[in-house]
Amino acid sequence: MAFVLFLSVFLIAACGLVYELIAGALASYLLGDSILQFSTVIGAYLFAMGAGSWLSRYITRALVAKFITIELMVGLLGGFSSTLLFFAFAYARGFRLLLYGAVLAIGVLVGLEIPLLMRILRERYQLRELVANVLTFDYLGALGASLLFPLFLVPRLGLVRGAMLFGLINALVALWSTWLFRAHLPQPVLQRAASAAVVAVLGAGLVFGERITDTADAALYSDDVILARTTPYQRIALTKWKDDYRLYLNGHLQFSSRDEYRYHEALVHPGLASLPLPRRALVLGGGDGLAVREILRYPSIESVTLVDLDPEMTRLFSTHPLLVQLNQGSLKNPRVRIINADAFPWLESARDSFDFIAVDFPDPNNYSLGKLYTTAFYRLLKRALAAGGVAVVQATSPMFARQSFWCIRETLKAAGFRTWPYHAYVPSFGEWGYVLAAHGEWQPPGRLPAGLRFLTPQNVAMLFEFPPDLAPVPAEPNRLFDQVLVRYYDREWREIVR
Repeated sequence: MAFVLFLSVFLIAACGLVYELIAGALASYLLGDSILQFSTVIGAYLFAMGAGSWLSRYITRALVAKFITIELMVGLLGGFSSTLLFFAFAYARGFRLLLYGAVLAIGVLVGLEIPLLMRILRERYQLRELVANVLTFDYLGALGASLLFPLFLVPRLGLVRGAMLFGLINALVALWSTWLFRAHLPQPVLQRAASAAVVAVLGAGLVFGERITDTADAALYSDDVILARTTPYQRIALTKWKDDYRLYLNGHLQFSSRDEYRYHEALVHPGLASLPLPRRALVLGGGDGLAVREILRYPSIESVTLVDLDPEMTRLFSTHPLLVQLNQGSLKNPRVRIINADAFPWLESARDSFDFIAVDFPDPNNYSLGKLYTTAFYRLLKRALAAGGVAVVQATSPMFARQSFWCIRETLKAAGFRTWPYHAYVPSFGEWGYVLAAHGEWQPPGRLPAGLRFLTPQNVAMLFEFPPDLAPVPAEPNRLFDQVLVRYYDREWREIVR
């Protein structure tokens, strides 16, 4: 009996933390800036738990019945929280209001659970033993949830079905409490039936969770979603409209198959074609293999190392027929080596040097990505670049994020590079920016590989010309412990949305 009771504490704690992590992850996926989202979600949740604990003093009668009711409420609200938030983001403008409303409501209910359970159990245990055991299992439950969330819950179930699973666990705790404490229930059959009904609803939600996720994805995107994956790192979605395939990461467009060649040709060839006989290339990010495809046009290239954080990304673009066709099988080429790792520590430990490096990370819309645009990272990049080599960094839009673009240039300069900023028009994105970087001098290429659809030797030089509305503006370098770039980027894109 004691084991079952304290197992309930363990499960309650695990469920409570999972709902908090799901809310933080969803806010990060959909709103960006993971530090801000997790900080505010955790702060609001802890405040609400404290409020719930304080409110528990006003529950004086029918403690078991009220505990069961609270468990069922937590199960339903927490279990369907991610579903509600996905649909709110897709259909309504009140996403933040619903997000923090749900966090506060769940937090208050979770804050009520442990004080009520301790008061229910105080007749069976001495206070010292009760407090020690309850707190021990509470903390163990939090540890279990924090390990389970990234290792199993997100990669295997996703955020919708994961929330349903833990909502179901809360409901099952309520159901078995109708047997454990049946002597204290005036109407155990009625509460057992209510618990069974909630278990059935959440069980159905778990079974049909994939359909719910697909429906939420369909609401987020204007085109048909033909593939969607949730990984520990991001939400991957591929949409289709006629012959146009679009890749989204955490709701942000990464490319359109109709014009991605413009982006990737501009990323790779101005730098790589300027080298006489490049042999070793490195791509950081770019798990879609599209930059690798362009690099493999050069016969002198002996090896391409691709470092991308997400193994699911590189697996999809190595195996999915549509995606393999798009990157022309580049990730299966024997000259290509794929490494799934965080680029920062990988570059820190790398001892090889490369003739050409393409840095193709998503835009710096949060501090996790922002660290890959810092002077610290670019100094590592400089160390990995061979003498006479060239690096290129995708640098967001000089039109819509003008200060962010020039901040990236200033950051490369502060890291010791010579730099040459340029831009190209990509219809899906508008004007897009890049920065070439080298140890010394650089000259535009006189020749380009055959078969390009966008670049010619004549128009390459035009990419380096900036009209007045894209001209340089003052910007500070982005440093690891003062990421001004993330603040620039957030402010500039917020102004566009308004």
